[in-house]
Amino acid sequence: MAFTIAIDGPAAAGKGTISKAVAQHFGFAHLDTGLLYRAVGRRMLDGVPALDAARALMAQDLDAEDLRAPAVAQAASKVAVMPEVRAELVDFQRAFARRSGGAVLDGRDIGTVICPEAEAKLFVTASAEVRAQRRFAELAGAGVITSYDRVLADVRERDARDMGRAEAPLRPARDAVLIDTSEMDIDAAVARAIDAVNLARRST
Repeated sequence: MAFTIAIDGPAAAGKGTISKAVAQHFGFAHLDTGLLYRAVGRRMLDGVPALDAARALMAQDLDAEDLRAPAVAQAASKVAVMPEVRAELVDFQRAFARRSGGAVLDGRDIGTVICPEAEAKLFVTASAEVRAQRRFAELAGAGVITSYDRVLADVRERDARDMGRAEAPLRPARDAVLIDTSEMDIDAAVARAIDAVNLARRST
């Protein structure tokens, strides 16, 4: 039986970690849809036109080691505003969402555009300052030399681009459960997400 959990939210809010934990808890498949755009953005940095990269995307492209690099993240945000690129990737995401055994998809427009009929919808967020601090710590741990101010500026720039784009802007679905992780540890956030999904499962 198909059961889709759509988890949206801005960068560094914790949705990826929460999504993986929720998928593991329920035994569902998980797709970080941002990796699709990062893979396309990575190819674009190599000089491949974004639409061509989207059309040629293969599963192994999602395993590239540098998809989490800051430059790739910025490129992903830029290709994500291109309607033709988004259209190329919609069918892949929707097919994954309705796979037998359940699926968790996290991204920017899962509950609003990709899977508006998802049985459970969550919107994971946090303040820009908290998200920048998390990203800064992550980058520092990986040996990337940058500053908190630079990371905060990047976070705000990406938020503006994601929320302001004409095609599938970042926003919560009307029926999404809001989870603000600004003052939550990961265990509390995951527990809140699991409770929300359990409630949705009981009502379907």
